[in-house]
Amino acid sequence: MRPTLLRMNQRSTIRRAVRVECQVVRERDFKLVGKSAIDLSTRGMLVETNARVLTGEPLVVAFRSPRNGRTWFDCEATVARVVHGRRPLDRGRSIGLAFHSMGDAMKRKLFEQLRGLMPPSPTRPVRFGPAFAS
Repeated sequence: MRPTLLRMNQRSTIRRAVRVECQVVRERDFKLVGKSAIDLSTRGMLVETNARVLTGEPLVVAFRSPRNGRTWFDCEATVARVVHGRRPLDRGRSIGLAFHSMGDAMKRKLFEQLRGLMPPSPTRPVRFGPAFAS
C-alpha cells in the first residue's frame, strides 16, 4: 500500500498577499520594528523590517484594514519566525508574527476583509513529508 501525499506546509488558515500599513512595536523598549505588512491572515502577518528581532519576542501590533484602510486592528503578537532575506525569492528581511490577543469579533471582521484577496506566491518549493524519504 502506497503512503498518502502530505504537504508539510498545510495551514489551518489561508494567508493573503496584501500590502498593509502597520505599526509593530517591540514591548520591551517600545521601538518601532515594522511599518509594512506583506501578507496577512486572521492568525498572523509577515512584516518587513530592518530591525534585529528575536523569535519569541512579544510585540504590539496595529494595522489598517486591507480593503478600505479606514479601520484599524490592534492586538498583541509574538515573533514566530525571522526571515533573513538570504533565499533568492525572499523579499528581504521580515518577521512572521502570530497574533494572540485578537477577539472573535475582530477576527470575523478581518476574515471578511481578507475574503477574495489573492494568496501570496510561494517562495519555497513544495516539500513532502517523510513518507517519501528513501
